[in-house]
Amino acid sequence: MPDGTSLTRGGSKLKPLGLPARLRHCLLSNQTVTELKVLTAKSATNNGFDVTDFKMFTHLNPLSIQVHIRHKNPKKKVTIHDCSTLSQCIDEAIQSSSILHQPFILEISSEGVGEILTEEKDFQVFKGFPIEVTYQDLKKIEQQTNGLLLKRTNIDLQINQKGKTHRIPIEDVIQVRLITPSG
Repeated sequence: MPDGTSLTRGGSKLKPLGLPARLRHCLLSNQTVTELKVLTAKSATNNGFDVTDFKMFTHLNPLSIQVHIRHKNPKKKVTIHDCSTLSQCIDEAIQSSSILHQPFILEISSEGVGEILTEEKDFQVFKGFPIEVTYQDLKKIEQQTNGLLLKRTNIDLQINQKGKTHRIPIEDVIQVRLITPSG
């Protein structure tokens, strides 16, 4: 699935002396991870974002921190500028805290587009992409069909199946999901 916007930034703390890199990563406690999550969430909230996912990869050298965000305003989409601005804020917060004392890479990303298409914009953006449609037929039995998304109107969902347009009444559509093309 498309990942949305993303920006990676390297932390600039100096490496602590005395411990080889393979041993340093083992020294992160659950408390350290929790403190980083709280610090990250606070920085995001102060800048108008929610953290939707937080992951740390302590086995990597340098340590990798991945943060997925979304706007507090659901009508706004996350831009690369948003990722850059928030990355600077979170990086500065981590650098000025005493939580982490080792080099790290910070990656800020949007949560991207999910597999389920719901918004009008989704149907426009993914025109021509392979989809699976779950719908109810005339006998009100749930069915599934695959095809390429053509468009969604107020009346029907139109998909291309082997060069022919298949129309499914919009009131019968239960779910439209992006799928991986099969060869």
